[in-house]
Amino acid sequence: MKLKYPLIAAFVAVLGLTACGGGGSSSGTSPSGSTAVASPAQLSYTDSVVGTGATAATGMTVTVKYTGWLYSTSATNNKGTQFDTGTFSFKLGTNSVIPGFEQAVLGMKVGGKRTVLIPSSLGYGASGTSGIPGGSGLVFDIELVSAQ
Repeated sequence: MKLKYPLIAAFVAVLGLTACGGGGSSSGTSPSGSTAVASPAQLSYTDSVVGTGATAATGMTVTVKYTGWLYSTSATNNKGTQFDTGTFSFKLGTNSVIPGFEQAVLGMKVGGKRTVLIPSSLGYGASGTSGIPGGSGLVFDIELVSAQ
């Protein structure tokens, strides 16, 4: 009779441990196979090169070179999947780009290079857009080519 209770306790412990396992994945993807969505808490940026030219201000037309990645807590420098790269011009203060991108360019000097972490709320928000899942934070490397 003395052995009965320890055997029951051991059996319950084994059942409990087997019920905890299985089904999980540590690959950083959701069950559907898509990349897990993450977002930085707030807008932040780091200048790798401080420019020496004109300072970008509201009302100016700026030209930028950029590369954009989905924000990832597990990727080097938070640069997950790259979604776009290119050069384009836009007028500051006209809401023609996502708010986080515009805020990041304001105050840059021509020739400057900046890495920007943009939370979902200042990016594409809960709905996302083509190639960018809803709720995703973004990382951009931006170079200010001109400001007029």
